[in-house]
Amino acid sequence: MATHLLVLVHGMWGNPNHLAELDRIVKETIPDSALHVLRAETNKDDSTYDGIDWGGERVAEEIAAEVEKLKQEGRTVTRFSITGYSLGGLVARYVVGILRQRGFFENVVPVNFNTIATPHLGLPRYKSFFSSLASVLGPRLLSRTGEQFYCVDKWSAKGRPLLEVMADSDRIFYQALAAFETIRIYANAVNDNTVPYVTAAIEVEDIFASRDSTGLEIDIDEKYPHLIKSYSLPPVPPPVTPKPTVLSPSWFKSRKPSRPFLPPFLQFRFPMNIALYASLPLLIPIFISLAIVRLSLAARSSRARIRLLENDASNTQKLAHILAQLERQMEEAVVDLIENEGAAEMQADPERAVDKRHEPKLPQEQPILTPTQRSIAASLNRLPIKKERAFFPNVRNSHAIIICRDVKNFEMHREGAGVVRHWATSFIL
Repeated sequence: MATHLLVLVHGMWGNPNHLAELDRIVKETIPDSALHVLRAETNKDDSTYDGIDWGGERVAEEIAAEVEKLKQEGRTVTRFSITGYSLGGLVARYVVGILRQRGFFENVVPVNFNTIATPHLGLPRYKSFFSSLASVLGPRLLSRTGEQFYCVDKWSAKGRPLLEVMADSDRIFYQALAAFETIRIYANAVNDNTVPYVTAAIEVEDIFASRDSTGLEIDIDEKYPHLIKSYSLPPVPPPVTPKPTVLSPSWFKSRKPSRPFLPPFLQFRFPMNIALYASLPLLIPIFISLAIVRLSLAARSSRARIRLLENDASNTQKLAHILAQLERQMEEAVVDLIENEGAAEMQADPERAVDKRHEPKLPQEQPILTPTQRSIAASLNRLPIKKERAFFPNVRNSHAIIICRDVKNFEMHREGAGVVRHWATSFIL
């Protein structure tokens, strides 16, 4: 029996349960026995610290085992699709490179490639203290994955970061991605504090960074109320009215219900809520300290696992090592060519060459994209990517909502069902 294999790949610190709603809704939308869904599970929890590459190798092995299992059941995989959420989208891009290198697509048609809230450009930095702090601590506390997130790794033989290599049109990752019948990516337009719009949607500028809900045109289709089909400049803001005096009658009338500061499982009724808020000055430092210790221990364990993987002789044929050999052979010539072209351009038009090096400063609300990230964006945007924007204006962080990550414990995550259904109905069987 011909089978269409759909692989779902979870994100950082994730597990297959995070993709339960994607699994359920796609099977409900396409009740066809030809569709077989695999929720990858070998790269879960703390294993996600080990890097996009080693995570990709694990998922590729899991896919090979599933294909063999289906074959023994009399089912032949003839069509292949993959969807990655958050970090899982980067892992998925690595996985298809492995599959192409192994000749998997010689007999299997690559059909749907989807990512949801995936940092395709890595994690950008903004002009804020916390963003700057995260860019320093992230590569240290998140082990190899953190280094790759912030493009500070030296993955290739000549020191190029992995995300740059994966966006190189001469490399197998890009070629495998381009071979898919359809490439569709979903990004949160606002309120994604984990993976901002600019990197999830592969945009050079974060066009939604300084816009509020009044500046967006929302799709009126009732089936997918949270998908944006277009966007426009925000209207002229209304005149500023003086704020009422605090605790005055007009101040109380002007107060609107705010979003809860704490998650549902920490929201208590009076008087327990007062006791909890009073203890926050003590609890927050303790929580932050425990989190840092937890991340540090997990990163240390991850680096130990990576050393074992890299020293294992049986891993010498992994895609990372094969491409490293190619990098050693090819990058010298590429670097020489670039340097020669740059020198010729400087000689022909010195002012133009200087202008290309010094990029204009971005507004305060815009991300600070490095030349590497801009190069990645330019390369990926040459692909025929269909971009979908999700809009959740009334939440603190929309990152989990876009895939209904945990509907059992967080009722608000159900708001993402429309986006998931759009993904499922757009699926080509």
